[in-house]
Amino acid sequence: MTNELTIKITGEAGQGIQTIGAALCRLFKNAGFHIFANQDLMSRIRGGNNFFQLRISDKPLFALRQKSDITVALDKASVALHKSSMTDGGILVLDRKKFNVIEEDNAFFDVPFYDMAVRTGGSALFINSVSCGVLAGIVGVESSYVEQAMNATFAGKDEDVIRKNKDAACVGYDFVRSNLKRDAFRIKAGAIKDTNTPIMNGNDAIVLGAIRAGCKFYSAYPMSPSTSIMEVIARYAKKFNIVVEQAEDEIAAINMIIGASFAGVRSMTATAGGGFALMVEGLSLAAMTETPIVVVVAQRPAPATGFPTRTAQADLEFVLHAGHGEFARAVYAPGTIEELFFVTIKAFNVAEKYQIPAIILTDQHLADSYRNIETFDLNKIKIQRYIISKEDSKRIKNYKRYQFTESGISPRAIPSWIEDVIYVDSDEHTEEGHITEDAEMGRKMVEKRFYKKFSGLSQEVEKPTVYNMERADIVLLGFGSTYGVMREVSDTATDKKVGFVHLPQVWPFPAIEMAGLLKNAKRVLSVENNAGGQLARLLRRETGLQVNGSVLKYDGRPFHVDGLMDRIKKEG
Repeated sequence: MTNELTIKITGEAGQGIQTIGAALCRLFKNAGFHIFANQDLMSRIRGGNNFFQLRISDKPLFALRQKSDITVALDKASVALHKSSMTDGGILVLDRKKFNVIEEDNAFFDVPFYDMAVRTGGSALFINSVSCGVLAGIVGVESSYVEQAMNATFAGKDEDVIRKNKDAACVGYDFVRSNLKRDAFRIKAGAIKDTNTPIMNGNDAIVLGAIRAGCKFYSAYPMSPSTSIMEVIARYAKKFNIVVEQAEDEIAAINMIIGASFAGVRSMTATAGGGFALMVEGLSLAAMTETPIVVVVAQRPAPATGFPTRTAQADLEFVLHAGHGEFARAVYAPGTIEELFFVTIKAFNVAEKYQIPAIILTDQHLADSYRNIETFDLNKIKIQRYIISKEDSKRIKNYKRYQFTESGISPRAIPSWIEDVIYVDSDEHTEEGHITEDAEMGRKMVEKRFYKKFSGLSQEVEKPTVYNMERADIVLLGFGSTYGVMREVSDTATDKKVGFVHLPQVWPFPAIEMAGLLKNAKRVLSVENNAGGQLARLLRRETGLQVNGSVLKYDGRPFHVDGLMDRIKKEG
């Protein structure tokens, strides 16, 4: 009996692997286990090879393992592709008759998926549910959890469809209980007592944070891995009175949210690096007009189309410097689902307070990874609006949209709430908003938008997360999604003590805090999903500190616990 397992379901695109994965997440969470799951998919609708990897344990999980204990192959190609990525003593579940696999192998466990699916459901499509039952049987959870998972996964479907899926899952479960004699994959009872807690991925958390922050307008053009943000927020649109617009392109999307924000509505867009490249002129427009916007940049490998369904952290420097001219901005890099939720809310508050663009930097791995989490503590949330109230607006005379103030932040009125006309222009302008060519006025406006706002913004930076740092032999440094793998390595390393520092906000850069944290560190290694060590370069530029080395991964795949541990041993 073990306290941790990694399960992989693999097959062609179009075989419903994501459906199986979602059902298994529910099943094992309801059985009291912590989960971490991620999908690896190719950029195609049919064919190829995709897989869903699920890790379950009696303790909280934040990353993936490199090899799987149980692999379910739903097509013949998957047998050869994934056999080498199994743990010693692992099991590969396959339909040998369907795939015409003749050779014997002690790792093989033959399950007639397709015969059982057709017999119970009337179609090979029901192999998904058979697979869920098979895996539940191998792991040894009670059959009642299988039924719960089927009811939840197919809720809203015809009763006959739900019944057939439950029957198919039960047949798979019973087959394993009768035919598998090995107990090596039985897992200790789950440790979670309250199983009503949610399962979600990073994009789900961004949507919930935006809704909680009061976002009422969302416009975007579909681009993975940000697309599901639009899909999820559209599902909630009617309930929360949100206008969701699929724009014709990313240029239109950012201009739409600038217009909505100018009218007083909290607004957001999301894209990937290629889409953000089209948005940068709009980003500068938001800065010049001092219009608050929130932009999510979900990173994927590049240049150009790159690996459109894979992960990367190579847009850090691009996002920090995007846009022509100099202006204040906030750039966040959350590393967990919880951070994504709370940081999204903060991004809306900060964008509106300083009348600037706020950017949330995420990536495919964080966007699409699922975890079970504790219910968000809403008592930690404070929604702050920084606009002149409708009542106070009635008394305004001679309004100056860009009035000079000590903080650089001008009182922000909403059109139609005041009698005065509000002038807004992309050219340099006076306090009233009229175009100007005056050198002195230009100088003062640059200082207003850049120095003064940046000064205030620097006082509200999210503090670095510090973990296991006392007397650490090696300190890992990362931002965004590397939080999870750094934490697990820090928890499990035995030959050397490993601590880490995670940056949930990369701009303004917390230079003073970072200098204090790292100045006495024995050995610092940056952990980054890019080829250039962009965070290490940023650290050196802002603090003068240089890391001792960088563990870089740029093949489109995320770090695994085992892989990072091996790399650290080589670097350390």
